[in-house]
Amino acid sequence: MSRRPAGASPPKSTGGPGVVPSGDRILTLPNLISFVRLLGVPLFLYLLLVPRADVAAVVVLAIGGTTDWVDGWVARRLQQVSRLGELLDPLADRLYILATLLAFTAREVVPWQFTAALLTRELLLLGSLGVLRRYGYGPPPVHYVGKTATFLLLAAFPVLLLAHATSAATATVAGAIGWGLAWWGLVLYWVAGALYVVQAARLVRSVRAGSSGAPA
Repeated sequence: MSRRPAGASPPKSTGGPGVVPSGDRILTLPNLISFVRLLGVPLFLYLLLVPRADVAAVVVLAIGGTTDWVDGWVARRLQQVSRLGELLDPLADRLYILATLLAFTAREVVPWQFTAALLTRELLLLGSLGVLRRYGYGPPPVHYVGKTATFLLLAAFPVLLLAHATSAATATVAGAIGWGLAWWGLVLYWVAGALYVVQAARLVRSVRAGSSGAPA
């Protein structure tokens, strides 16, 4: 996590006139993949809630979840890492999780208590982000625990929907697998949230300590 001092000039490109630094680029392949993933969110909600095409919704959700790592891998592979991509990737993950939770709760695929537990964590994280912004910091870097939790949740959701939409025999097996992934994902999601809050608290303490020790 970094904070640019006020009035500091942006880094200059060393690639000659007309060359955009990789961190400022917008039209890149990984960013396009992230945009496509974002478009899958309203498509999934429509399929699940309007025509109730559960099989098609499972396919969209599975593709959106399993391609979570693709945009990051492509960005590193093609050396197209950008600030926009760093923001789009977690945004797509959170939108998939939140949209899925709300739709699943409406369809009674998951109980409201599970949804409340995940939403409470998001509110806690939003509060810590608000505090960081007051001190001039942006969002903390994504932790591997958070990425693991997101992967487990995005893997669990299609399986839970499959359990809800299939016969009793298949539903028993799919439900056991889906809820196993979901509960592990929930626990790690909260662990990651706690790590972010601790990191934010340390930053705030260090800033306050520096301010109190500065000469008047």
